[in-house]
Amino acid sequence: MRIRAAPLRLVGRTEIGVKAEHGARWLALAGFHRDTLHGREVRLASIGAEMSRVRECAGAPHRVAEAALALVRRHVHDLEGLSAGAAAALWLAARDLGGPRPLGDFLRCSKADKSAVRRAAWRLNEAARGRRPPLEEYVKIVAARARLPAPVVRRALEILAGNRKAVMGRNPWVLAAASLWLAAYKEYGMLIRLANAAGVTIVGVKGAARRMRV
Repeated sequence: MRIRAAPLRLVGRTEIGVKAEHGARWLALAGFHRDTLHGREVRLASIGAEMSRVRECAGAPHRVAEAALALVRRHVHDLEGLSAGAAAALWLAARDLGGPRPLGDFLRCSKADKSAVRRAAWRLNEAARGRRPPLEEYVKIVAARARLPAPVVRRALEILAGNRKAVMGRNPWVLAAASLWLAAYKEYGMLIRLANAAGVTIVGVKGAARRMRV
């Protein structure tokens, strides 16, 4: 049996550059590359950079940043925003290391507001305790921020229910925005609105929507 190989340049790109003729193996490899380097690792790098900036500004020791980054690495998909997530992780890490700092120390160095940091800290703390909310809750939160009606929310939940395997283990904020976008008939203005409400990128929402069947 002859195996058709894709050009090597496609290995370092997303599945957008890989055609079906290259075979399922290359499509899967390109998708894996997208989800790791273009997704999780890029997000971790961005949070790490913001965390270093906030830590230095707040005068926190390096070990706090190391503990915060370890916490974020385990629960990166539970973070709502980069700035709020970085400040929240540093605050929680300082507390867990036995040297708690006032939240204001990190707030004055963060680009996020107090309510966003507190919300991010609560979600990160719940995730660390194994209490991640169900995906349906993320959908309701994003829908409320985007001011979407109940019928759209119900349709989004139906879409998620029919795509359990496709959404397993992925960023819940991205999935919530993607399902709501599909439920709203993929209006571009709604895409921007939902991405902002979920604190994620437009590219991420469109990528998640492509994996779902409506």
